[in-house]
Amino acid sequence: MRTKIIATLGPASSDRDAILGLVRAGARIFRLNFSHGGREGFERLVAIIRELEQETGETLSILQDLSGPKIRTCDIGLGTLEVTKDTEILLGAPGQEEGRDEMFICLDQPEILRSLKPGEVVALSDGMLRFKVAERLGELLVRMVAVNAGIAPPRKGISFPGKDISLEAVTAKDRADLKVGLELGVDMVAISYVQEAEDVARLKSLMREYGRTLPVVSKLERPKAIRNLDRIIEESDGIMVARGDLGLECDLPTLPSLQKRIIRACNHAGKPVIVATQMLLSMVSSPMPTRAETTDVANAILDGADCIMLSEETAIGRYPVETVRYMGEIAAQAEAYFFEEARPVAPAYEDQTAKFLAYAACMLADKSRSRAIVCHSRSGATARILSACRPRQPIHALSADRRTRHFTQLSWGVIPAEPPTDEENHQERCERYIREHQAFQEGDSVILTAGQPTNKRQLQTQTNVVKVYEK
Repeated sequence: MRTKIIATLGPASSDRDAILGLVRAGARIFRLNFSHGGREGFERLVAIIRELEQETGETLSILQDLSGPKIRTCDIGLGTLEVTKDTEILLGAPGQEEGRDEMFICLDQPEILRSLKPGEVVALSDGMLRFKVAERLGELLVRMVAVNAGIAPPRKGISFPGKDISLEAVTAKDRADLKVGLELGVDMVAISYVQEAEDVARLKSLMREYGRTLPVVSKLERPKAIRNLDRIIEESDGIMVARGDLGLECDLPTLPSLQKRIIRACNHAGKPVIVATQMLLSMVSSPMPTRAETTDVANAILDGADCIMLSEETAIGRYPVETVRYMGEIAAQAEAYFFEEARPVAPAYEDQTAKFLAYAACMLADKSRSRAIVCHSRSGATARILSACRPRQPIHALSADRRTRHFTQLSWGVIPAEPPTDEENHQERCERYIREHQAFQEGDSVILTAGQPTNKRQLQTQTNVVKVYEK
């Protein structure tokens, strides 16, 4: 299986046996959701993953997911409100409910209220309950009318579809959580509610202050992020199509085309892209997914997703291991269909030599029916470009940098590996790896790529060698 599976850890998958089950089922990346839990719990999970990494010999990567500026309703002691269609209800800052008999919903970030206008939409409870702003009653108070019936519990997410909300992407909680994650040794960090490239740059600057820089995955959840897509992809190391909040903030019928456009842009840029939210949601309580869910997962893979992510399914679901196994089976079938006619994907931009060199390696592997492609890369960039070409052959990505190996785990078809260290020459490292690895049999043809110095003064160079090697 070339598509990577990300499993979110939670109460249903918090002990060693449960996580080992996820690994055996096919999960290679584990998401720690810092919206829930504390340092002690995350420290224990990281220790388990590192222990299993040593035990299984697999590269297991850890993704820290920062909470970001999630907008929620407050808990002011009114309990869950039952709302019927056309009900009038107030939305305001804490304290505005005093002396009023009308139904009231409190907002935990009341500064947003200043910009709300009559006719704008407000969505609660994952978009299941919607209101329209009827009138402004004050600087921090508006009257809304319910578009449909539903319930409004306290401490639930609230969104404003189609409206740009100016909030700092990295909150005070995120800064504290980031410090914890870096100390625990996570491999990459996901930043929530990115709206512009500067949000990513500020997170990277904060990492430098903390003394350790990691790859950053930008979660696209707001309309402004779509408008700034190219710059965000350029600044980020990876992208997540976070369909939960993106589906609330944008018109829902546009979500499938947005997903496809984001994936295509990431593939062209050679950046790994994750599709997340409600992939196999019915398996939270059912041992089997729905037909629509299996089709959704397969289509995300056929669109070009590098990773597919499970959230509630593995964090709180009754069948976490079965869900990962089912997702792996769907991925295998989608990949088999993809390869019925597919050939390596040519680069979209003609002025990038590295991309055409990678494409040439993939075409050579295809025409020579080689067993695999082996590349040597310090940064992992070559592996990611090879992955974007979608070759039929697995890509063994050699890097002496542990951080690089864990991040290349996100790329489609890439098998991270540590190279032989007693060979200084990158090409010779690749050849020795092929000779010693059990995946290759005598007589196998393997395509290798490496960066070879062209004169004695060069200490390192970009990939400039493509070679057919026969074991």
